[in-house]
Amino acid sequence: RFYAGGSERSGQQIVGPPRKKSPNELVEDLFKGAKEHGAVAVDRVAKSGGETSKPKPFAGGGYRLGATPEEESAYVAGERRQNSAQDVHVVLKLWKSGFSLDSGELRSYQDPSNAQFLDDIRRGEVPAELRRLARGGQVNLDMEDHRDEEYVKPKSVFKAFTGEGQKLGSTAPQVMGTSSPAQQAENEAKASSAIAIDESEPVTNIQIRLADGGRLVQKFNHNHRIRDIRLFIVDARPAMAATSFVLMTTFPNKELTDENQTLKEANLLNAVIVQRLT
Repeated sequence: RFYAGGSERSGQQIVGPPRKKSPNELVEDLFKGAKEHGAVAVDRVAKSGGETSKPKPFAGGGYRLGATPEEESAYVAGERRQNSAQDVHVVLKLWKSGFSLDSGELRSYQDPSNAQFLDDIRRGEVPAELRRLARGGQVNLDMEDHRDEEYVKPKSVFKAFTGEGQKLGSTAPQVMGTSSPAQQAENEAKASSAIAIDESEPVTNIQIRLADGGRLVQKFNHNHRIRDIRLFIVDARPAMAATSFVLMTTFPNKELTDENQTLKEANLLNAVIVQRLT
């Protein structure tokens, strides 16, 4: 408030614009508001890199291969998730000039688009964007005080190559692309249904390790032939129809050259077959 002149009996008081809080005061308010609404201070642990929700172990089904050629493989059903809700753990880091979530980008305190997020934190509430991330699950939010530190962009995490590539060694290299998960699942289902299984005859499960890193498990009769495995692979991965490959056993590695042999004759009951590009 400012006083502007006047006389002995009059004067004018001028109210200036509200003073903007410094980042230090803003962070202090956030912690104070969170504590007033039930937040609890915890000891710092070695998770400054920011923990997101921990990945859950594989919960699908699989085949337990037999220990001997005579022992049949058994399908083991995994745990099914009842809904898409998931618990999420997020670390909110309050820096000198802004805040970040886990290892994300810096977001300014002064950006109007972040005002609602900060207001929710000050009221001790979980921001709406984090609730949406959990899809109905529980949100565990940790706040870290870095108000005396400048934001440092975290190093990017290496991601394995998932695009397309060329098969070297031929005058006209073939390009093998990757289909969508939905299309791939559809192809595998069609390939599996194309294998005629006689339930009155002995059956076995063959695990196939593909050259693209994928794996297939398919039920065959003992009298199916090695060429039936080749046809199954091509049906499951149509992109390999024009690709030259051989089938091999695992250690000791042996190429299956006679594809007219039955699986029983080739001693491939409950075996693991490896596809190798040539």
